[in-house]
Amino acid sequence: MPDRQRTDDTNDAVAGDQDPSPDAGNEAARRRRRAQFLRELHEAKALRDRVQPRRARAERMRQAVRMRTFRW
Repeated sequence: MPDRQRTDDTNDAVAGDQDPSPDAGNEAARRRRRAQFLRELHEAKALRDRVQPRRARAERMRQAVRMRTFRW
């Protein structure tokens, strides 16, 4: 799954006279939330793969086909 930049991040909407660099505390909190989200997402995908092995195998096959057809 590709990493996509969030469009609702308040650090991107900067007024003309404000400092464009984000606050270190806000950045650290955002990174912690993102890391937690990615951990939970990975855990949910692993659970789904265990519960639905046929669907997981089919998804792995589709991913393999996508990777074979991808041009570097």
